[in-house]
Amino acid sequence: MGRAFEFRKARKMKRWSKMAKTFTRIGKDIVIAVKQGGPHPDSNARLRQVMQNAKSANMPKDNVLRAIKKASDKDTANYEEISLEGYAVHGIAIFIDCATNNNNRTVADVRSYFSKCDGALGVNGSLEFLFDRKGVFNIALSNISIDIEELEMELIDAGLEELEVDRDNVTVYCDFTDFNNLQTKLEDLGVKIENSELQRIPNSFKKITCKQAQKVLKLLDLLEENDDVQQVFHNMELTDEILNAIENK
Repeated sequence: MGRAFEFRKARKMKRWSKMAKTFTRIGKDIVIAVKQGGPHPDSNARLRQVMQNAKSANMPKDNVLRAIKKASDKDTANYEEISLEGYAVHGIAIFIDCATNNNNRTVADVRSYFSKCDGALGVNGSLEFLFDRKGVFNIALSNISIDIEELEMELIDAGLEELEVDRDNVTVYCDFTDFNNLQTKLEDLGVKIENSELQRIPNSFKKITCKQAQKVLKLLDLLEENDDVQQVFHNMELTDEILNAIENK
């Protein structure tokens, strides 16, 4: 019973830690959105998007409202959005999107993680050809009142590139330059967006063994744990063996 309790406690602490990290990232997104477009979601599309993501992540509404109020204060510092890129061991490409108030600190931290895991931080722009930057919208099928084919036709002029239906969920993809257009079109159609974000999707994936993946996974963990890091993307193929290793960590 003691070992089982400790296991459940560890899993719970891990979930809480992940939730706290998610809330921290959303808090930064709120600051950036408010500084760019003001505190009113009706006139600030980016803030509406962040608030949707906060709801999807079960972030308490009071926390969201406090974050918006704090971000509205002129004394609250803004964050700069920067991207870093490099190679982990075995040629795995990694792209990191950050929000920071100290570029030098963030770059130094990320560089140290790559070095610790036998990788190398690269020059900005050197890996862009390996990834496509896309807008990704997740929508519950129950939130769509019109026929899927009709929805697809409506969204094409707003920049729709691909629409996938998977059981109860619909995923919509567009080029990152069309993100705001597609968000506005979905809202005009009365479609409730569960969450949305910009992602860097690999053009192809690189397959390595589970043993080789260990240092890559260690690097990804270090990056994910850094408060300045918002998102991490890579082109490592996540085989069942590697997914099991991640789940059992």
